[in-house]
Amino acid sequence: MLKNTFIHIPGIGPKTEQRFWDSGIHSWDDFTQNCPVRLSQSKMDIITSYLEESKQNLKSYNPNYFSDLLPANQHGRFFPEFRNSTVYLDIETTGLESWGNIITTIALYDSDSITYYINGQNLDDFPDDIGKYKVIVTYNGKTFDVPFIERYFGIKLDHAHIDLRYILGSLGYRGGLKSCEIQLGIDRGDLAGVDGFFAVLLWYDYKRTGNQRALETLLAYNIQDVLTLENLMVIAYNMKINATPSYRNLLPAPVLPEIPFEVDLKTLDRIKRENIFGFQNSLYY
Repeated sequence: MLKNTFIHIPGIGPKTEQRFWDSGIHSWDDFTQNCPVRLSQSKMDIITSYLEESKQNLKSYNPNYFSDLLPANQHGRFFPEFRNSTVYLDIETTGLESWGNIITTIALYDSDSITYYINGQNLDDFPDDIGKYKVIVTYNGKTFDVPFIERYFGIKLDHAHIDLRYILGSLGYRGGLKSCEIQLGIDRGDLAGVDGFFAVLLWYDYKRTGNQRALETLLAYNIQDVLTLENLMVIAYNMKINATPSYRNLLPAPVLPEIPFEVDLKTLDRIKRENIFGFQNSLYY
């Protein structure tokens, strides 16, 4: 889809891009000075310059060039070309505000391996590990995960960032990550009743009692989020390209690995009973 894209060029919007496609200019290579769409010579020169830059940045494997130029709800267009350097990211914290709260766990998934980080154990390994990737995929990470991480570790994540909140929102799927999953028919199984508020309670239960099963259930929840992100990324990409010249190039559904931790239903039931009032009034729902 990236090579069919023209809206990253200043002055080219969706309508002009559609006119290109309708006139047979389906890719960067199709654009020539004999363009059938009427444009001024200065606009032709701008397009030619940006397309040359686009080819060079794709060749040099620089996703930030496209991330900086494309609107957030179209960032999925560069996903396939940079999929081999993409990681799905999700964090769990003790609260929504970065001031006065901590990161409890982080999960990463790169379509091959799952990596997880635990506060008090290996959390400090995260800044070095995230540097291995060029693209991160999150849900609402532009607003929450990335700013929280940057402030917590005192680092800057300069990756190209695909935030599925904007892509799915442009497709009509709004709400939190769990809401989008439900709308798209994705079942979380034993984790269906667990949310961000519950994740905080799991962490505090682990810290207070040393209950390893609470920690493992929290990690299962965190890891489920990043596995779901790949599934949603592929679904959203395929929906987006349906009305473009790339409509035949649908991505296959990802084969997701097993979560390496089991959900402890007894721990979930106990915490729910102990915090029933909190659940009824949780702002996380």
